[in-house]
Amino acid sequence: MPAVKGDGMRGLAVFISDIRNCKSKEAEIKRINKELANVRSKFKGDKTLDGYQKKKYVCKLLFIFLLGHDIDFGHMEAVNLLSSNKYTEKQIGYLFISVLVSANNELIKLVVQSIKNDLFGRNPIHICLALQCIANIGNKEMAEKLHDDIPKLLVSGDTIDSVKQSAALCLLRLLRQAPEAMQMGEWSARLIHLLNDQHMGVVTAATSLIESLVKRNPEDYKGCVSLAVSRLSRIVTSSYTDLQDYTYYFVPAPWLSVKLLRLLQNYSPPEDAAVRTRLTECLETILNKAQEPPKAKKIQHSNAKNAVLFEAINLIIHMDSDPNLLVRACNQLGQFLQHRETNLRYLALESMCLLATSEFSHEAVKKHQETVITALKTERDVSVRQRAVDLLYAMCDRTNAEEIVAEMLSYLETADYSIREEMVLKVAILAEKYAIDYTWYVDTILNLIRIAGDYVSEEVWYRVIQIVINRDDVQGYAAKTVFEALQAPTCHENMVKVGGYILGEFGNLIAGDPRSSPAVQFQLLHSKFHLCSSSTKGLLLSTYVKFINLFPEIKPQIHEVLRSNNQLRNSDVELQQRAVEYLQLSSVTSTDVLATVLEEMPPFPERESSILAKLKKKKPAIEQQGEAKTSPRPKAQVNDDESVPTVPLSNLMQQESAAVPAPALVAPAASTDLLGLSTPAAPAQNSLPTSGGGLLVDVFDSFGSTAATQNGFTPGADEGFKNAEVVDTSYAIEDNIKQFIWKNNGVLFENDLLQIGVKSEYRQNLGRIGLYYGNKTSFQYTGFNAQVSLPGNLSSQLMAQTKPVDEVVDGGAQKQQMINVECISDFEEAPILNISFMYSGAQQRISLKLPVILSKFSEAVEMDDATFFQRWKILSGAEQECQKILKSAGPMDNEQNRAKVIGFGLSVIEGIDPNPENIVAASILHTQNQQVGCLLRLEPNAQAQMYRLTIRSSKDGVAKILCDLLETQI
Repeated sequence: MPAVKGDGMRGLAVFISDIRNCKSKEAEIKRINKELANVRSKFKGDKTLDGYQKKKYVCKLLFIFLLGHDIDFGHMEAVNLLSSNKYTEKQIGYLFISVLVSANNELIKLVVQSIKNDLFGRNPIHICLALQCIANIGNKEMAEKLHDDIPKLLVSGDTIDSVKQSAALCLLRLLRQAPEAMQMGEWSARLIHLLNDQHMGVVTAATSLIESLVKRNPEDYKGCVSLAVSRLSRIVTSSYTDLQDYTYYFVPAPWLSVKLLRLLQNYSPPEDAAVRTRLTECLETILNKAQEPPKAKKIQHSNAKNAVLFEAINLIIHMDSDPNLLVRACNQLGQFLQHRETNLRYLALESMCLLATSEFSHEAVKKHQETVITALKTERDVSVRQRAVDLLYAMCDRTNAEEIVAEMLSYLETADYSIREEMVLKVAILAEKYAIDYTWYVDTILNLIRIAGDYVSEEVWYRVIQIVINRDDVQGYAAKTVFEALQAPTCHENMVKVGGYILGEFGNLIAGDPRSSPAVQFQLLHSKFHLCSSSTKGLLLSTYVKFINLFPEIKPQIHEVLRSNNQLRNSDVELQQRAVEYLQLSSVTSTDVLATVLEEMPPFPERESSILAKLKKKKPAIEQQGEAKTSPRPKAQVNDDESVPTVPLSNLMQQESAAVPAPALVAPAASTDLLGLSTPAAPAQNSLPTSGGGLLVDVFDSFGSTAATQNGFTPGADEGFKNAEVVDTSYAIEDNIKQFIWKNNGVLFENDLLQIGVKSEYRQNLGRIGLYYGNKTSFQYTGFNAQVSLPGNLSSQLMAQTKPVDEVVDGGAQKQQMINVECISDFEEAPILNISFMYSGAQQRISLKLPVILSKFSEAVEMDDATFFQRWKILSGAEQECQKILKSAGPMDNEQNRAKVIGFGLSVIEGIDPNPENIVAASILHTQNQQVGCLLRLEPNAQAQMYRLTIRSSKDGVAKILCDLLETQI
């Protein structure tokens, strides 16, 4: 602020001194009330107040407001100060307006007029004051009235540099606050050329503005690529003495360099050969400078230098086109793996996870395998160990799979509880994906259950059973190995489940050894019976009846168990029914009938997956700042009849670890696949029963069959929140909800107090949602409560079970809540999540839409062209079809549209449409009441920048719901 002679306000100084000298709160309030009365009388009675006196009294009001007292007058006097030509008076007026006048105040119109007068004036100090006020208030009305004036000021040749900087930052603020009111298309070409400005401060501010505009409409600002490369080249090739005013600890313009590198990550590699060569030279120079000895020992120097380096590596990974740069980046990151700074080790591991997915740098990443394994074992920080696990998973291939899996199994015994479940999933995926010898696969999974049985989800042991059934060469070995594992004094219940299933099917293969005779197998399994849960006991009863077929000589012993009061009078109806039915089945039927009913499980049909190739190209799922990569869902086969495939398994690696196990499935489906591979469902005649029918699989529990009133959930609106004050959550509801249409993980809501993350998984008409509540403050939240309500008709269309969350959330801590949902019928509305907690003695309430939408219950299917067109013609009713003509919101990226369609739960079917640019897809929507077939066709028109989206469904109204959802993504 410029110094002004004689500007001291003695009355203000005396008032502040009086306040500070007050001995009690009552004395302070008394002095403030006296001053307020004096100021009010001056404003009302004295019509001859000059600018100095108005400024002094407005300052007093501002000081009183900052002490925490309400001010309900003086606003008009502050507005009058804006018309003053004196800097100090105008400054105080703008300060008062910025602090005390809300965006909805009626005085805003007068303020806007005063701001316009200053913007059109020639005094740069007054212009900057006006721009600062706009940025502080930044409401929609200001954006609508000034959206042309500020860009004009920014690109004008007469505007001085400091004003340009303020104008660029002011525009950025308005763009974030009211994007719909800011139409910047006509200014795009002139804004881009600000990157060539001589003043580095203007370029820095303009780069932030352009990056924000590029994210909205990249095509309009494509010309910025060459200018950004040119400016970046000048910075990285300059000496720190050339940019003296913008050098930070011997690093030239680090902030601008980072901004330019981030800006370039919004575009593919430059098509112009000269620009591309210059960009490559820039990146090589940055990598070369990273090898130079540091010019200063202070941490600020290395921080600035490394910030530019890591952003350059991110750009190299984004381009993914220059093998030399990728390998050099990998080698540079390898040096950081043993750096004494924890943050650098973390960032290096994170970036190498991305490099491991590139065909050019995968081998270079593998060279650091021993270093990563050492980090996994010795790191103190759990987040760094988590990234080491991610990198080991990403660098794994057939050449090092056994070694990496062995190391991960070894570490699993002492691993942190927070990462065990994720490690179990990764070990299971790697073991299946790279298994050459399936005996190794069986050993690995059984070791996994032995070491971390509590964290082995049911999908993992479902899968090992499927593989054993499908491969004759491993069945005897699996039976022998699981028999030996069950002999341990203590073994996990999952081991009992696997052992019961495999011995029930293939126990005869090891029965010739006296040490594993039929009686020994039966006694061994039955010794675990009393320690197991009801579902496992049911599976063991099924194993016993299988033994009667395999080993008739132990039939009396098994009948004795089935006849016991513990079974025939069991309080569990399911176990009682099994015991009675199995006893009758084995007593009444002939040997031939019994052998037919209890014959060995048929192999599950297999076919080659089309997703595995895509899986190798995909970026690893590293959740950073609430962003998670979306993977294609596994596909299920559609036959000519109307049979519907059984339960698939979503790509579990995209879900990361959840603290509670997934709900049990109806049966281990033929399409269950830890890799997300496209294994088709078993034919209908071989499908697995869901209630006592003699097969082992029928003991798996059904999900979500209890009434929704359990676990503290009541359908409909929660009475406790009917009159609750709701925080402004428009950002979360409108923008954050949209990202979950084709993604399952991300940040649902975030403000200064709370962050809510979501991880979800869906199978057929069932879903499991994990909510993660993060306390962003250092203070404890008490009385924390989160409930889900189902408004209107949603209570009859969707069923939910909400598990309670801890009432106390410590500062910086995170709490988890699990919600199980079941789709009863098609729906449009989303459930409401109501949250309340106490923070610093004040009640906080937040209401959000929960990202549960109809498309989540879709399952991708495959079909040939004849089947597709046959069904397309059948679904021709008016209510069965929804068609929309859509204007493209951005550049027409066909690959991105395919990814969104796949993320939407549909299978893209290649080679059906004559136009290869058109996308044809199909899915089955699962509800409790019925299964709905859905077909899609998306036709892009590049010239008109338009799409025609057509969806047809076998149930009326479903097509319109899905079309409305997908429209927001295209």
